[in-house]
Amino acid sequence: MYKVDKELYGEFLNGNEDAFRQIILKHKNNLIYFITKYVKNIDIAEDLSQDVFVYILMNKNKYNPQYSLKTYLYTIAKSRAINYIKREKKIIKIEEYENLYVEDNELEELVLRDEIQKDVRQAINKMKQDYQIVIYLVDFERLSYKEVAKIMNKTTSQIKTLVYNARMRLKEILKKEGISYER
Repeated sequence: MYKVDKELYGEFLNGNEDAFRQIILKHKNNLIYFITKYVKNIDIAEDLSQDVFVYILMNKNKYNPQYSLKTYLYTIAKSRAINYIKREKKIIKIEEYENLYVEDNELEELVLRDEIQKDVRQAINKMKQDYQIVIYLVDFERLSYKEVAKIMNKTTSQIKTLVYNARMRLKEILKKEGISYER
């Protein structure tokens, strides 16, 4: 499948253009999805994700391998999205989390799961933006607290608290709406 990010990045630094293409293919879609949570427009998110990769290409020696490449990409993406929002003078809240994965093939199970996912997405939309972002990065992107802290420019302990509070708030909203959901 894919090589490890650090290995690909090393090859990219040594002039392997195919390694850079693999990095793009591996991260492009999730990066676009992440940026869309800020800018609410897929076309703009696609443009901003291209900006992220152009930045990497132009500043290839700035990456610190102490952090995961994914963290680095998301940090740049967040910065690009916020700069775009500032330029456009818009305050935007995250709308939907669409990439919840379904593994079962049975139609009844798929329909039930789709309904639960829809309810959870709607509940997440009712939370404040920091809660929405931290839930997405930790629970959907499966980033570590340390990686999320770097992306959100907070301490690891602040992220732990934010995740705990976001999950409690999500449970509250789901319970209030009569939805039974276990992560």
